[in-house]
Amino acid sequence: MSARPLRPGLSRRAFGATVATATFALIAACGSDSDDSGSTGAGSGEGTAAGSDAFPVSIEHKFGTAEIPAKPTKVVVVGLVEQDALLALGTVPIATTKWFGENEGAIWPWAKDKLGSGAVPELLDSTDGIQFEKIAALQPDLIVGMYSGVTQEDYDKLAQIAPTVLAPKDTNDYAVAWDVITPTIGRALGLEAEAQKLVDEVNARFETARADNPGFAGQTALMATLYEGYYVYAEEDPRGQFLKSLGFSLPDGLAEAVGEEFGASISKERIDLLDTDALVWLVPDPVKDKAGLEADGLYNKLAVNTEGRAVYLSDGTEGGAPLSDLGAATSFVTVLSLPFLIENLVPLIAQAADGDPATAVEDESA
Repeated sequence: MSARPLRPGLSRRAFGATVATATFALIAACGSDSDDSGSTGAGSGEGTAAGSDAFPVSIEHKFGTAEIPAKPTKVVVVGLVEQDALLALGTVPIATTKWFGENEGAIWPWAKDKLGSGAVPELLDSTDGIQFEKIAALQPDLIVGMYSGVTQEDYDKLAQIAPTVLAPKDTNDYAVAWDVITPTIGRALGLEAEAQKLVDEVNARFETARADNPGFAGQTALMATLYEGYYVYAEEDPRGQFLKSLGFSLPDGLAEAVGEEFGASISKERIDLLDTDALVWLVPDPVKDKAGLEADGLYNKLAVNTEGRAVYLSDGTEGGAPLSDLGAATSFVTVLSLPFLIENLVPLIAQAADGDPATAVEDESA
């Protein structure tokens, strides 16, 4: 699998175990010590008033239960996006995990005002597996890995270091939704009501977007990329969830084509799945890849192409066009990135889906 930014292969990292058991046990024991260098409230100042009566907190997840005895102040993120929910609730994580882009601490522009004067998180690199020793040395009091591919073996090691919160039971890797991540992290911080308020505010933005674009409710939409042919994102994937929240339906047959994964490459026989009322492409170079698709003997005959229903965004692949904030936000679907995405991507989708082939989509392929 490729490890290119925003592409399917990146999210399929093999979080392998790389440390010897004896060494790990020693470091994990050190990680249980506590100090006063917490990071809660270093950003926006929101969410710092959780009372001690909110704890202890128990959070069930796919591999067990996280028992959180007191309000966490030193949080390590081993998932790919959870830092946004933490920042939105006033807690700056002490470490985050790199997914794509070159942002310090994996903090994107839509989240920087929440960082405020807080220390930029240390950046973990999961290319060769979870950095257990490095995490243990940070002595966290909470580890979060909801949007991840953490295995049972990984979890067993992480849980020796600190209480670890993963995705709910029966959730596929890299498929947990933003409106599950946010309240779960809110509960872990003793800020459940504050987290729900954030979710409600974003849902209100979606409601406004649907009201402004009533036609979406009777149309189909899809997100795709160029990976081993045509790669489509499933309804369960946050990208698909975003489109559904706008009122779109995803094409019939998508679930069967994708199976239990968050997305899949489709055969040429199923290229009909791309023929939607609005199609968002995440590609290395919007200009070149649009031209390539328009020259594709199969794709160029679809109405989605001939009627100009596609939106092209850069995905930051090495050697392609620079990664745009909009391209990044389209994959980085969080409580903080969604307002930015609704404001900037929805107008492009509306241009694509307006039913008029003469409407130019003002995307990154211009």
